[in-house]
Amino acid sequence: YPMERERSQTMSEQKATILLVEDDLNLGFVIQDALKRRGFTVHLCRDGKEGLRKFNEQPYDLCVLDVMLPQKDGFSLAEDIRMVNALVPIVFLTAKSQTEDRIAGFKAGGDDYLTKPFSHEELILRIEAILRRTQGKENEARERDRFEVGDYTFDHRNLMLSHPTEERKLTKKEAEVLRLLCLHADQVLPRELVLNMVWGDDTYFLGRSLDVFISRLRKYLKLDPKVQIVNVHGVGFKLVIDR
Repeated sequence: YPMERERSQTMSEQKATILLVEDDLNLGFVIQDALKRRGFTVHLCRDGKEGLRKFNEQPYDLCVLDVMLPQKDGFSLAEDIRMVNALVPIVFLTAKSQTEDRIAGFKAGGDDYLTKPFSHEELILRIEAILRRTQGKENEARERDRFEVGDYTFDHRNLMLSHPTEERKLTKKEAEVLRLLCLHADQVLPRELVLNMVWGDDTYFLGRSLDVFISRLRKYLKLDPKVQIVNVHGVGFKLVIDR
């Protein structure tokens, strides 16, 4: 039945891409397999820091986060994700069922909450219900790939920073740092968030690397005096554009 197979393939291709962060590898593989069989694309990470770095690498339609994670717990991970994407739906998985945990989950920006053990069918039904509600809204967030930065245009997807007098191809990491600054224009962007999203860690050594990247970006943006990257001592950086 080639027509039938082609139709189901097309439906699969339209299914969402999901970030799954679960430190219990057996459970993670089982959930990943169940979602893949339903046609979703699923990327599995084992800890909160790896999950945050993966989230920064590509757009996701939905995140499924275990609450009790090593390196960075699910609530902290959700708060960091919310700082760069207010719209992507988040579902929490937890072994606890206390009301306080549910409240903490929703405060961290969660859209739904499942207590272990749960059936895969229930998880899939909840995911599909959330995606039906949020379809279209998330596309707006996914398309935040072009930014006007004073006289510059920054095309994150193609790593291009363009000024009327010159064009510059950025490295992937330079582009990721600049995108985070643009998403937080006129707000303080915490150092720790940039380090965890771009490098996957926030050690002192990587902190020095980030300073080098910020210096480079300042040089690239120097043709427009209205654009500045300001150091906020002990906290992070702020992209300021005088309009």
